[in-house]
Amino acid sequence: MVGQIPQRFIDDLLARVDVVEVVGERVQLKKAGRNHSGLCPFHQEKTPSFTVSADKQFYHCFGCGAHGNALRFLMEYDKLRFPEAVEQLAARLGLEVPREGADDPRAQARERKRQEAVNLLEVSAGFYRERLKMPEGQQARDYLAGRGLSEEVLRDFGIGYAPNDWEGLKRHLGARGIPESVQVEYGLLVQREESGRTYDRFRDRVMFPIRDVRGRTIAFGGRVLGDAKPKYLNSPETPVFHKGRELYGLFEARQANAKLERLVIVEGYMDVVALAQFGIRNAVATLGTSTSEEHLSRLFRMVDEVVFCFDGDRAGRQAASRALETVLPQMIDGRQARFLFLPEGEDPDTLVRREGAEAFEDRITCASPLSEFLFDQAARGRDLAQVEERERFASEVLKAARRLPQGMLQTLLLGELSRRTGVNQSRFEALMAGHEEPTASPAASPGSPPAPEAQAAGRATPQVGEAALGLVGRVLQLLIYEPALVERLPEEEQWCPEGEGDAMLCRELVRLLRAGRYRSPQVVLAHFQGSAQGERLAALARREMLIPRAARAQELDGLVEHFRRHQMRPSHQEQIDALLARQGAGERLSPEERKQLMTLLAGLGS
Repeated sequence: MVGQIPQRFIDDLLARVDVVEVVGERVQLKKAGRNHSGLCPFHQEKTPSFTVSADKQFYHCFGCGAHGNALRFLMEYDKLRFPEAVEQLAARLGLEVPREGADDPRAQARERKRQEAVNLLEVSAGFYRERLKMPEGQQARDYLAGRGLSEEVLRDFGIGYAPNDWEGLKRHLGARGIPESVQVEYGLLVQREESGRTYDRFRDRVMFPIRDVRGRTIAFGGRVLGDAKPKYLNSPETPVFHKGRELYGLFEARQANAKLERLVIVEGYMDVVALAQFGIRNAVATLGTSTSEEHLSRLFRMVDEVVFCFDGDRAGRQAASRALETVLPQMIDGRQARFLFLPEGEDPDTLVRREGAEAFEDRITCASPLSEFLFDQAARGRDLAQVEERERFASEVLKAARRLPQGMLQTLLLGELSRRTGVNQSRFEALMAGHEEPTASPAASPGSPPAPEAQAAGRATPQVGEAALGLVGRVLQLLIYEPALVERLPEEEQWCPEGEGDAMLCRELVRLLRAGRYRSPQVVLAHFQGSAQGERLAALARREMLIPRAARAQELDGLVEHFRRHQMRPSHQEQIDALLARQGAGERLSPEERKQLMTLLAGLGS
């Protein structure tokens, strides 16, 4: 006869499983304050009345009254019996479901073994924390102090130290009756194949416990203090740890802020911890892998916005491309993904120490939206003044758009692609529906007017193509498209023409970009939203600039030089007007005045 499932196992299972994850795999949920909401799966409705609480680990429908925990949901949704629902939840954690019976010593033995496994990693985490405080942990304490980490941060993240001892943890756990086989199974010991000898996996390393969303230690990461390789070492895959699913710092981020709205994905433990030290408590790190769809599914069930943070070098760009491919299918309406590239040679740890928290937060705020990064990547290395290059540009954007869920973002992306290429949006929608590739240049579609800037590609000086736009308007357009170009402008403002309209707006925009270090056009436009200046900038942003990015800086330099050569102060113009007016009225100018007029006119023509 099969024994009953112990109640303590069920309680422990519900404590370790997140009901938001279980429900979110079957129901499309959206963050709504501290809870998540969606359409109830148990009755037909058009307005969401189904709520899932991460804090209470409970779901409830205000329409039909359905409610319960993760087990109840599986039983109702998947039509499972109670034991089957328990088995399914246990399988998520790699646990064997114990059975107990008064006459079944084997079931009792299995339960004891399971309990040992549950406690094992917590006991190990405590061992590492204690060793950090002991004399043998002095070098580790010095390292952590050198990184500027406070006692509070060390405590919040449970940071410890693995002593430089082949069997330190092994002896500690063995004294508590935990078999070596269990220690090997959970990645704490390494067993040699030839001899069967076991020894500690982590030695002479600063230890970072990796916790699940419920705060249970499920694995470890260790940073070496000496010259041993690898520099960072993670626990292997175990029954409770799957690195393609877990994120370092997620539990700590949720503990620090119950109303998380945004999470920043960085590369390593020290990046997460260093940002936390500076008060930025919403960073998480993948564990030696690229960001997976499962990672993102978990994050988007908690927040609506995810920011990918990468180094600005080639490897960082490649990692960003992989992240873009992974995140596209996750972008249902209401979600936002953005991309932050750090200066080359910097990482979050070094940059936040050099710039401070406020400046780093500004970088996060100004990170490129997914659409901007997508268009930038598709245009990279292409001369969009050429028909064939624009065709390849459009093809790459369409390929990405196909990976998006149907919704507003996909529609807006196609609309923006239409604006940038001159092809009617319906043509792209037809290509999407038929999964065709464009066979002709987007700019060559019958009846489509040529893009207004197509003739200006690659030029360094303003010509007729900008006549309607105005030279100052062209500067504004360049700065809106690429705010980082502000760094090329002279420190003094005298190069910029004085006056109302675009001239005044240009000076204000330059001051804003320098003060706020904004690098995202969307953020800049949001600053001016609701004003006449905002409408002017938005109109300039809608005008396509089909020139290579490399040529934009050159064109801006040419415009500044043009203004410097031909710019005259209003006082000079007034002097010329006054002298010409006197001369036109028949008044005779003195030799000095005639010389002054010739000098001023010569300056106008130079």
